[in-house]
Amino acid sequence: MVSFDQSFYFRGHLCISTDLLGMNLYEFIKAHDFKGFSLKLIRRFTKQLLASLVLLHSHKVIHCDLKPENILLAHPMHSEIKVIDFGSSCFENEKVYTYIQSRFYRSPEVILGTSYGMPIDMWSLGCILAELYTGYPIFPGENEQEQLACIMEVFGPPEKHLIEKSSRKKLFFDSMGKPRLNVSSKGRRRRPSSKELRQALKCDDETFVDFIARCLRWDPARRLTPHEASMHEFMTGVRINNGRKGHIATIASSPVKRVSSAITPGTARPLPQPPATSFRHGMAVRQPDSAASSPSKLSQQRRQSNMHATQPGLTAKRASHAAMAASASSSTSTLTRVSTGQRGASGKPDLASAAAAASLVR
Repeated sequence: MVSFDQSFYFRGHLCISTDLLGMNLYEFIKAHDFKGFSLKLIRRFTKQLLASLVLLHSHKVIHCDLKPENILLAHPMHSEIKVIDFGSSCFENEKVYTYIQSRFYRSPEVILGTSYGMPIDMWSLGCILAELYTGYPIFPGENEQEQLACIMEVFGPPEKHLIEKSSRKKLFFDSMGKPRLNVSSKGRRRRPSSKELRQALKCDDETFVDFIARCLRWDPARRLTPHEASMHEFMTGVRINNGRKGHIATIASSPVKRVSSAITPGTARPLPQPPATSFRHGMAVRQPDSAASSPSKLSQQRRQSNMHATQPGLTAKRASHAAMAASASSSTSTLTRVSTGQRGASGKPDLASAAAAASLVR
């Protein structure tokens, strides 16, 4: 979790001093051409995220806006991460907003308008981990109607008792409780239960698929808690079968992208190399990749319309946060630029590109 150092007022603005951190996980995914990462690295990230959620849950705090942009690398070369941006957070018994979370990571109960609690953060976690593996959002809805359609495409419609509790059910279901037809701007119709989670993830690792499935259950009461998730076999490497425990050999041998295991004990773990082939004027030059263009366009589109606030001050708050984040990013990127000599197209230091280049010359 990001550390609070001090606060002060400057020209009428409350300024908060925190750790100096690196790029966020969205920038990290982008720097690697949206190709996704190995389960080994994802497991490292997950352990840290679960530790953050265990702490939050022990204090009955809901983050309310977990997404790749709000998870930052502590160092561009290492896999330590920090959770940031508690501007929407609240205590479970003192909820401030009725409409929260960025759309791609928004839980069904928030979309449907039912009561929400700490399980909404576990839903966001499942979405984030899926995106880290594939390189793009698992539920990329253009709006809330399609967002729910994306979820139903994989998991089918929610149970009737969940629909009946919804204050916004008429937007998504007809009088018979059947999903309303939704057509995207590209003319795509998503049919409930037409895709399996394994197919959506393009992953054959049973433990990872099961972990994601348990985070993304319709009923928040049936989702994994952070403590339960930390004991899942994907995290521990131990399978419980008919009361017997045994080491899972498939985790070490699963056919997924791997991170170099040549790590000296007690040292910080390095990050994987981004796809690049050469350097030109201090910059990493990547080979053209048509497969990465679609996720890139999708991600750029989603960044422009991720949050829809119902509170008048929330939009202004987001703009303020963005300005502060931009300032912090500029300072951090300057540090990275010293070792790489890399600048973005605008002439300013480009943190994501610089860090990607730095990992190549390690």
